[in-house]
Amino acid sequence: MTHGLIDMLLSGHHSLVVGGTTVRTFDGRGVSDLYRLYTEEPMTLRGAVVADKVVGKGAAALMAVMGVAEVYAHVISQPAYDLLCSSGAVVTYGTLVPNIINRTGTGLCPLETRCLPCLTAEECIPQIAGFIRQMRGMQDNANNTL
Repeated sequence: MTHGLIDMLLSGHHSLVVGGTTVRTFDGRGVSDLYRLYTEEPMTLRGAVVADKVVGKGAAALMAVMGVAEVYAHVISQPAYDLLCSSGAVVTYGTLVPNIINRTGTGLCPLETRCLPCLTAEECIPQIAGFIRQMRGMQDNANNTL
């Protein structure tokens, strides 16, 4: 893992840094940037090196399906770690946790919960797509009430 990517992740306050032919930084919440790459630029991560702040099973599935070669996760869940390792990715991390917790600290991350029963990265993709649609719908509804 290029320590420069990790430094950019942590000191630049980015949520995701991708190293390949060029270095790209992202600042979105959750899996939004990874999902956008999956739907719009699926080859971007093939063989790439990725540094990510928080990697749950959903993020790991997207990385695995897109063929990421190496991942540094500041925080990673055990299911995410297992999924990435089974895909052949080299994984290093700052902290390994049993599961990713939701933003309010009251339970599991909703996407982690949706992906837990999935046995493969490919099985997670419909769960992720449904979660993204649900989140966009909630955001659209909130904007319509303003």
